[in-house]
Amino acid sequence: MTVNLLITGGTGFIGSRVTAAARQRPYTRVRLLSRRTPAGNTRPEAPQANASLGAPPSAGTVPGDLADPASLRGSCAGVDVLVHCASRITGDPESVAAVNDRGTKALVEEAVRSGVRRILYVSTAAVHGRGPFHGVRPGEAPVAPSSATSRTRAAAERHVLDAGGLVLRPHLVYGAGDRWVVPGLVGLLRELSATVAGCGALHSMIDVDTLGRAAVAAALSPAHRPGVRYVNHPDPVPASELLAAVCTQVEQPGEGTPVDIATACARAAGSPRALHHLGMLTVDHWFRDDTFWSTLDCSPGAPFAHAFPHAASWYRSFVGAP
Repeated sequence: MTVNLLITGGTGFIGSRVTAAARQRPYTRVRLLSRRTPAGNTRPEAPQANASLGAPPSAGTVPGDLADPASLRGSCAGVDVLVHCASRITGDPESVAAVNDRGTKALVEEAVRSGVRRILYVSTAAVHGRGPFHGVRPGEAPVAPSSATSRTRAAAERHVLDAGGLVLRPHLVYGAGDRWVVPGLVGLLRELSATVAGCGALHSMIDVDTLGRAAVAAALSPAHRPGVRYVNHPDPVPASELLAAVCTQVEQPGEGTPVDIATACARAAGSPRALHHLGMLTVDHWFRDDTFWSTLDCSPGAPFAHAFPHAASWYRSFVGAP
């Protein structure tokens, strides 16, 4: 039986991996919500592949803009499963709220009106705030976002949960296309002209390709009931290991002697982003969800030490020369 799956944010960092994973699923017809829909392709075409062979159909697109709720009318017609990956991360508070809060509310209302039977939202563990979080399981930490973006994503979660949907909260997502986690650490190293000693924090991490596969598997899995789940590799990554991987595979730190945390804070005082990433190295953000992977038709993938090298060349190209 064919499943009609609608993905929002399907060309973004995470959404593109969700789209790729969904296209590999047999008997799954994929369509993407897009603000820029090619003329003449406002609805997905019938799949051309032989369904009996389990070949993935090509994706179609439907028009819709989360910042314009009226444009979402009819976007979920005929959809069985909605995977919502679109979020606005930067911008003024009003534009962020328009997409993440009000846009998600309108999308969920349209999905409910259209009879969509399952809704999944890819959120972020940042809705909990700055920590520390050490081995926290679902339901154990309050939702206490510390930024305007995280507040609107927490609001988006509420809309999905109120409709009986499933929310996934990854923490640090890395891989080709990451413009925040590793590039931010590179910026910190350049700001300090040295690496940092004494970084003992533990972080939940997941590579973006595994996250894409996991999101699709969870969206299609009847075993995953409505609610909130953490989706990260089961093994947390020590901040020292993360920083060492960046130093050896992406960006050689300056010639200076490694500095302690207090010295690093003083040197980075004029750079809020560098201070943010420095704080990331010193505060635990470890979220546990022991049953998520055991009940999912998807592997958590290789641990960080084995997965990160596959993205190192992309990072080196992206960050370029200082």
